[in-house]
Amino acid sequence: MSLAAVFIPLVFMSGLVGRIFREFAITIVIAIFASGLVSLTLTPLMCARLLKPRGEGSSKTWMERVIGGIEKRVLALYGGSLWWFLKHRWISLVIWVVCLAGTIGLFIIVPKAFLPPGDSSVIFGAFIAREGSSPAQMRELQNRVDQTLHQDENVITDFTMTGATGFLASNQGITFTFIRPPEQRKPIQVVTAEMMGKLNGIPGVFTFLRPFPVLQISTGVTSQQQGQYAFAVSGANPSEVYDVSQKLLAKLMTFPGFLTVSSDYYHNTPNVNIDLKRDQAKTYGVSEARILSLLRNAYSQNYLYLIKKPEDQYQVILEIEDQARSNPEDLARLYIRSDDGQRLVPLGELVTWKTTLGPQTVSHLNQFTSVTLFFNLKPGVALGDATNFITKSAAEVVPPSVRAELVGEAQTFSSTVTSLTFLMALAVFVMYVILAILYESYVHPLTVLSTLPTALVGGLLTLIVFGQEASLYAFVGMFMLMGIVKKNGIMIVDFARQRVDAGESAVQAIHDASMDRFRPILMTTLAAVFGALPIALGFGADGASRRPLGLVVVGGLVVSQFITLYITPVIYLYLERFQEDVLDRTSFFGRRAKKPKAAEAEGTPIPSDVAGD
Repeated sequence: MSLAAVFIPLVFMSGLVGRIFREFAITIVIAIFASGLVSLTLTPLMCARLLKPRGEGSSKTWMERVIGGIEKRVLALYGGSLWWFLKHRWISLVIWVVCLAGTIGLFIIVPKAFLPPGDSSVIFGAFIAREGSSPAQMRELQNRVDQTLHQDENVITDFTMTGATGFLASNQGITFTFIRPPEQRKPIQVVTAEMMGKLNGIPGVFTFLRPFPVLQISTGVTSQQQGQYAFAVSGANPSEVYDVSQKLLAKLMTFPGFLTVSSDYYHNTPNVNIDLKRDQAKTYGVSEARILSLLRNAYSQNYLYLIKKPEDQYQVILEIEDQARSNPEDLARLYIRSDDGQRLVPLGELVTWKTTLGPQTVSHLNQFTSVTLFFNLKPGVALGDATNFITKSAAEVVPPSVRAELVGEAQTFSSTVTSLTFLMALAVFVMYVILAILYESYVHPLTVLSTLPTALVGGLLTLIVFGQEASLYAFVGMFMLMGIVKKNGIMIVDFARQRVDAGESAVQAIHDASMDRFRPILMTTLAAVFGALPIALGFGADGASRRPLGLVVVGGLVVSQFITLYITPVIYLYLERFQEDVLDRTSFFGRRAKKPKAAEAEGTPIPSDVAGD
């Protein structure tokens, strides 16, 4: 039950990431209860049927003799060293405090990421031309981008698209490039960097490329083609929003960890402002709605209706020819029919126009004018470091009248790290409550939970040593690690409490418990380590993305295996003395019945220097 308690808080995690964790947590909890049922029913049955009785004089195999000899030597070495630690208890306490401080410190400094992009053999990118580029110019740039991509030996095929759409401006285009499998090329980050350098050599175009993630969480940002992560600036005053966004953009460009930084604010796009001569239009009998309809049909490229065929459907689009709309003066060549249908009136008699430079589009966020800043990270740069820099920069530049916030995947990452930290603390609390109920004790659940810092510091340290980030997979590994390593403390404490209830002294009981439980603890730890080792080594398709999970589990178990065998007995003695000297003197926290007087130990005799301590 205490093992399942680690994953119960994950079931109640909210948000899109919570749905992922909920499935994982429910699967683990059901597997734990199924395993418990099997161990209590099927395992005893199989032992009774499969194990053969062996007398005292039965011979042992060579494997049993070798392993038995090694086990005796290791136990003798461990038993002697454990007596030394029980005598110098303050050393174990100092080691535990260092592990606790190290867990907190390493959790703060370890690079944090959301989801590793992995290697999907697909590269996504956007290319941006000069503001005001015509469709013909964009088609020419698109052809040059295609030719450059096809010259790369790693490219299998590609798909590009340009033009004004619901998510692309008229001077923008996107590309999906499919490259060779990972075993036939360099890492995808290297291929992406080389490819982006070639594309940026094309005059008049600026290109952003990034590996398309294996697992992508859609977070509602509709125009993130310029970068994987985004930061939005919004407010009621458009000029103030534009000014602040440019200052913040210049600030972000000083951060060396950004591969690219850009924004969706383009303010030098040629615009034509048309003013209607209402009195003149009324004189000619032309309504305002008719003029707007003419402009919409001539230039908007909207379709009028669909022609549906059995094999396909076609949009009917009404527009004027390209050569008749290349200059603003071409407006004078348009004619409009009056409302009564009796005459054709030149449009130049009804409107005036003026050419200006202005924003390409006016974006909005929560009904306020907004500018979105996009950024991509260099390989090896953690998303947590980037978001911290952006938050600090925004605090220096953004006034109170303007709102600045992470959006998209960056916002999901920030909220996920906060919620996961809270859920880890909640999981520890739930474990304490369940252990307190099972042990009927306020203090000895703390003995079991004291194993957690030694495991977490090992897992975090392993991430740093191997240069990995604390991604979402690493957090999954931390929850698994908390559940696995806690069982070591449970086996020692539960056995020691039984010996104390039988009349042994606390020192003798915890030493015998540690010696007797040494083999089961070693077996469970080795089984978990070897189970997580393939993940830590990155085996399997896109195994590099899941390496943080395996490294956290393997590193945490290895470190905790050597430390908890000495720290847990000492903490047990400290808390047992606290129970006797403090809590047992109160009516509320005291134990229901006094434990019997310590009888003579049946296990390993207590050395005189330890017994007198």
